[in-house]
Amino acid sequence: MVRKERVVTVEGLRDGKGTVEIHHFLEKEELMGHGGMYARVILKPHSSIGWHQHVGNTEPYAIIKGEGTFVDNDGSKTTVYPGDVCLIEVGQWHSIENNTDEDMEMIALIINEEAK
Repeated sequence: MVRKERVVTVEGLRDGKGTVEIHHFLEKEELMGHGGMYARVILKPHSSIGWHQHVGNTEPYAIIKGEGTFVDNDGSKTTVYPGDVCLIEVGQWHSIENNTDEDMEMIALIINEEAK
């Protein structure tokens, strides 16, 4: 089977600013309870995903285009570039911001701590 990704555009994701596009590769049902999302996420210029906590799941994401500022659980800020992988563990907080004039893209996978 071949199908197109489902695209969702969100304004102010997790109380962030600006526009974020989520290009879903797999839906929750296709992840069979083991995950919440597998998608290409595009942060438009000067947009962000706001500060939020991961309860019951973890989220690694890989930067594939552009650059931005990752804010880790302890509040530390790191500039991220293509090839960097951000790891958010169960219970941790994080946010990310694209503070450039170009799109920032990443591949995100939300993995449940326990199958649901």
